[in-house]
Amino acid sequence: MFLFLLLAMVVVVGAVTLAVVGGGDRTVLQDTAPEFPTDPLPVTRPLVTADMEQLRLPMAVRGYRMADVDEALDRVAAELAERDARIADLESALAGALAQGAPGPGLDKRPTDQKPGDDDGETP
Repeated sequence: MFLFLLLAMVVVVGAVTLAVVGGGDRTVLQDTAPEFPTDPLPVTRPLVTADMEQLRLPMAVRGYRMADVDEALDRVAAELAERDARIADLESALAGALAQGAPGPGLDKRPTDQKPGDDDGETP
């Protein structure tokens, strides 16, 4: 009985091995082309929220392909650094303009005939 079970196990393992590896010039498992991002990040314009929401990174054997993830993160980091620098420039320009007494757009809504001490015509 033991010899029969051992022989049956060897036959089953051999059959599975031939099925997976392929028993001749014909292969059972077809090679597949590597998966690439279907909608990469645009290079002709700055990123917007919709670009990040629609981004789908290709899967690999153990998660995502590291090169594609690194590329996407580097692009987002560069865009954020550029926006942070632009915001800092605009804030310093605004602070400089306010320090010189030049009102910015929409900052001085007081009518021209009103004195600086008046509270928009309200009575106390």
